[in-house]
Amino acid sequence: MSETNGIEEAVAAAFRAEWGQVVATLIRVTGDWDLAEECAQDAFAQALDRWRRDGVPRRPGAWLTTTARNRALDVLRREAAGAAKLREVAVLARDEPSYDAGDDGDGSGVQDDRLRLVFTCCHPALPIEARVALTLRTLAGLTTPEIARAFLVPEATMAQRLVRAKRKIRNAGIPYRVPPAHLLPERTTGVLGVIYLLFNEGYAATTGADLVRTNLCAEAIRLARVLARLMPDEPEVLGLLALLLLHDARRHTRVDAAGDLVTLEEQDRTAWDRAEADEGAALLETALRRGRPGPYQIQAAIAACHTTAPTAEDTDWADIAALYGELARFVPSAVVRLNRAVAIGMAEGTEEGLALVAELEAEGALAAYHLLPATRADLLRRSGRTQEAAEAYRRALELVENDAERRFLERRLAECRSA
Repeated sequence: MSETNGIEEAVAAAFRAEWGQVVATLIRVTGDWDLAEECAQDAFAQALDRWRRDGVPRRPGAWLTTTARNRALDVLRREAAGAAKLREVAVLARDEPSYDAGDDGDGSGVQDDRLRLVFTCCHPALPIEARVALTLRTLAGLTTPEIARAFLVPEATMAQRLVRAKRKIRNAGIPYRVPPAHLLPERTTGVLGVIYLLFNEGYAATTGADLVRTNLCAEAIRLARVLARLMPDEPEVLGLLALLLLHDARRHTRVDAAGDLVTLEEQDRTAWDRAEADEGAALLETALRRGRPGPYQIQAAIAACHTTAPTAEDTDWADIAALYGELARFVPSAVVRLNRAVAIGMAEGTEEGLALVAELEAEGALAAYHLLPATRADLLRRSGRTQEAAEAYRRALELVENDAERRFLERRLAECRSA
């Protein structure tokens, strides 16, 4: 590997690990979301040159945060942004980055800039879609196209949502803090949605070479744990943490040594993280005892059906189908219905599943979603209709963005052609 490639990989790794912390720190001190992102981007650009010359620093996150803060200070000085704000940035520029153990300046008891960022983005004055999208942009560093794909909306639509959300925060003077306890419930839905989608992007990346982005999975679980400590009696918070742990227990087996996707039924169940799965199951049981079921608890129950089955053949697909039916009452989305179609197809027969997929195709809501034709293809393959399956796989390949998923679909297509 050349030195240039090594430095580029080091900067890319630092971006995945540190972007959210750098941006959150700058937003806290400047109050300017666009300036924070601009200076963070500039710091990473500088790292490409400086690290090539001086070597990768021992603490990349501290180097990036200091560089970004110094850049923010320069910008504010040039723009004469005001003495008070300059003093704040100057003080921050002299300090070492505090990361998760920073001061508790908002009195919330939560010493975590990134969680403060989540709660700021999830202010009830913002539409729910904007809350989630803005946090994924600023905390996880997801691009606008990635977020647009996660929401199944055009890129231009998502760009407008992000601009409006930032403007609303600035004009309304929304504070950068975790709210007091009595205001937590009104933001819970948005916060849970952010953490859930953050994990989803890590667990099955929408684009890029890697199927799994480990740093996003870890950050989502970390935030969910902080939130569970903050709201220990909220069953949906516990349900979300349970859901993430139950899925994360299988993360290491989702790809093979070459980075290729391994389906759930083909994964080595002996390699699953049983301690993590057991913790998730225990949290789910605690949440369900509260007697207030919700979508994250139901999804955790679905995940538990998979992790507790000794073999793929032992999976209780009828129970999973029933749980998806219950989930649809809380989340009446086309994606939930597609997942239920899979479960029905496995529990009752492929023709029943294909009938439900056909309904979704006729409605058109998932026309750009590669898993719709991929699901149709898999059900057709299982029923022996390989020629029709091949056509559906070709359609899925036209839509897929992730390289690992593309290779998997290509393998399945080749299998159908040779059948």
